Amino acid sequence: MEDAFSRNMSQLRRSRGLSQRKAAADLNISQALLSHYENGAREPGLPFLCRACKYYGVSADYMLGLSDSPAGAAGGEALADIAAQLRALAERAENALKEQKI
Repeated sequence: MEDAFSRNMSQLRRSRGLSQRKAAADLNISQALLSHYENGAREPGLPFLCRACKYYGVSADYMLGLSDSPAGAAGGEALADIAAQLRALAERAENALKEQKI
C-alpha cells in the first residue's frame, strides 16, 4: 500500500500540473514532507490522508491503492444508484404518512 500511496500522490499532483511547493502549501505541510510522502520515505497519518483525498477529489481506497477507480471501491455509479433508491424509499414513506393522516 505504501508504494501505491506514494505513486498516487505524485501522479495526482503532476496530472493537475501542480508543483510540490503549491500542493504542499495547499495541504498545509512543508514541501519536504510532501516529497517524503511522494517518495515513500514517510507514511501519512489519517488526518493528512483525509485532507489529501478531499484536495484531489479521490477516495481513500484509490489513494491507498485498494481501488483502481478514483471514486473508490463502490464507484460513483453504484453510489448514485443507492442515492436514487434512498430517495424513492423516502418518497414512498412520505406518501404513506400522508395517506394515514387523511
